[in-house]
Amino acid sequence: MKFFETSKYYSLKKSTYISLRWIGIIGQLISVNLVYFYFNFNFNFIMSNFIILIGITSNIYLIFIYPKTQISDRAALIFLLIDTFQLGGLLYLTGGITNPFIIFLIIPSVFASSNLGIRTNFFLFIVTSIVIIFLTFYSLELPSPLSDHFHVSPYYLYSIPIALIIALFFLNYFAIIFGKESRLRKEALNKMEEIMAKEHEMLSLGGQAAAAAHSLGTPLSTIKIISQELMKQLKNQKDVIQDIELLSSQVERCNQILKKLSLNPNEEDEFIDEDLTMREYIKEIILSFKETSEKNFSFNFDQDSNSKKITKSIEIIYGLRNFIGNANKFCLKSVYITLKSDNDCTEVIIEDDGNGYPKDILSKIGEPYLKSPEDSQNSMTGLGLGIFIGKTLLEKNFATLVCKNSETRHGAEISIKWRNKDLFNI
Repeated sequence: MKFFETSKYYSLKKSTYISLRWIGIIGQLISVNLVYFYFNFNFNFIMSNFIILIGITSNIYLIFIYPKTQISDRAALIFLLIDTFQLGGLLYLTGGITNPFIIFLIIPSVFASSNLGIRTNFFLFIVTSIVIIFLTFYSLELPSPLSDHFHVSPYYLYSIPIALIIALFFLNYFAIIFGKESRLRKEALNKMEEIMAKEHEMLSLGGQAAAAAHSLGTPLSTIKIISQELMKQLKNQKDVIQDIELLSSQVERCNQILKKLSLNPNEEDEFIDEDLTMREYIKEIILSFKETSEKNFSFNFDQDSNSKKITKSIEIIYGLRNFIGNANKFCLKSVYITLKSDNDCTEVIIEDDGNGYPKDILSKIGEPYLKSPEDSQNSMTGLGLGIFIGKTLLEKNFATLVCKNSETRHGAEISIKWRNKDLFNI
C-alpha cells in the first residue's frame, strides 16, 4: 500500500478553523453591542447575545473536548451547520434579507468548498440557500429607527437572495475545482518526494550494506572458526554445545543477511509486506526496539482480542512506532503497552514511567514545534514533530487519540482507539 492511499478523506485543520470562528464571533459581539449601546438601535438584544453564546460554546467544545488536530468531514459539517444557523438566527432578529450583513451567511459554505467533500459541500449549499430564502420571507424588521424609513421595491428585495444564491453557487464551484486541483498537485508532489527519498535511502543503504558485508566478513568468519573449535573441544558438554550451535547458526544468519542486502539493497522488509493482526503489529514493533534498547517492554492484551488481520498500512505502522519509540526514549526503565479489543472497538494504550508531558504544553499536544520552557536545557526533549506526525497519520486512518499523563505509571500515556468497522476497512 502506498503511503498516502489511506489519507484521501477530507478534513479541516482544527486550529485554523477555531481562529476563524473566533474572528467571526468577536465581530458579531462588537456589531451587536455597538449598534445597541452606541447607536441606540432597538432590537432583541438579549436573544442576539444568547445566539452568539451558542457559537462561543461550540468553539470552547472544539478547543477543550474535541481531541483531534484535524476535524473530520462529518464533524466539520456539523460545526459549519451550527455557524450557518447561528448567523441565520442573528439575521432573523435584525432584518433578515435586508440586513447588509447577509453576505456573511455564504462564508461557511464557501470556506468548506475547498476543504471538504462534494456531498458535504452540496448539503451546505442547499441548507444555506434554504436559510437565505427563509430570511427573505420571514424575519423581524430592521432595528428601529432604520425600519421606519427603509422601503424598497419587491423587485429589489427578491433580487438580493437570487444574487446571493448565484454568488454562492459560483464561489462553491470554483473553490471545489481549484481545491481539487490543488489537492492533486499536493498529492503528486508528496508521492514524488516519497519516491525520491526512498531511492536516496536505498542508494545509501546499498552502499552501507556492501561496506558492512566487506567489513564484517572477517570478524564473523573468525567467530565462526572459534565456535567450530569450541564445539570440538567441548563436544561432551551438551548444555554448552547447544549454546555454541546457536551462536554458530546466528553467525551464519548474519552472513546471509549481509550477502542478501549487498546483492539486492532494494529488497523490502517482510514485516512491511504482510497483513497482520494488531497484536502481531505491536509484537513486531516491540521486538524491533528490544534489539537496540535495554528498557523493559510490558505488553498486555486480552486473550480474546480481535484476531482479524488488518490490511497492511505503513501509516499505522509508522504512527505506532513513533509513540512506542517516544515511550522508549523518555521512560526511565519500562514501557507498558495494553491492547484492548471487543466487537466494536480496538484500543492501544502506551504508557511509560518517565516524567510525562510538561503541564504547560499538555493542552497543545499534537501541534508541531512545541517546547516547554521548563525543558529548554534538556537535550532529550524534542519539538513535538514525532507526536504531530504520528497523531496526524493515525487520525487520518480513523483513530481517536488522547494524550495525557498516566495516573498509574506517572509518565506519559497515549490512548489510540479505532472503531473496528473503520480499522478493518482501511
